[in-house]
Amino acid sequence: MNGPAPALAVPLSPEETVEDLPLRVGENLRRLRTRNGLSLERLSRASGVSRAMLSQIELGRSVPSVTVLWKISRALEVPLSAFTAQITGTEITVLRAHRAKVLSSRNGRFSSRALFPFAGPRRVEFYEMRLAARAVEDADPHPPGTVENLVLAQGSLDMVIAGTSHRLEDGDAIHFVADRPHSYRNIGPIEALFYLVMLYPDYAE
Repeated sequence: MNGPAPALAVPLSPEETVEDLPLRVGENLRRLRTRNGLSLERLSRASGVSRAMLSQIELGRSVPSVTVLWKISRALEVPLSAFTAQITGTEITVLRAHRAKVLSSRNGRFSSRALFPFAGPRRVEFYEMRLAARAVEDADPHPPGTVENLVLAQGSLDMVIAGTSHRLEDGDAIHFVADRPHSYRNIGPIEALFYLVMLYPDYAE
């Protein structure tokens, strides 16, 4: 098909103008990218969209065509609608436990539950995490500058960060830069329950 790629058409709320759309798309892209632990360079390689273009989109300086967004959505494994989801200004959100989406490892021995609403961009995320007795969960490095703050509520946990081990017991907490390989190791006979706060950098490169 000849001619330019079609522009992105998105219904706007009464409070929004056409000028607000680039910011909405950019904020959603940055949120999805950082949640997947991807730098701009890695997302560029995965999607085939230049790093410069991705940066312009995240900064709200460009509204991508549907073709460009489609490439990015396939790399992130999200629907196109994820980029145009409207950010709500709701001040109070109740997250019902029975409706929570729990993500589990393939063997079912590790699970995490998000304790925050998914709408809108954020630098801070809060999770409840459970690790079965004697189980190990390895984590890839997060974007440069990402920080984890973890508190152990039940059991015993051995945190291995860049090859160094740190043992935690009930009530212990650990704060560390998470842009290096790290793993959670349950060294006890019961399930480990811990809470994790993720602080992403202001702008991950």
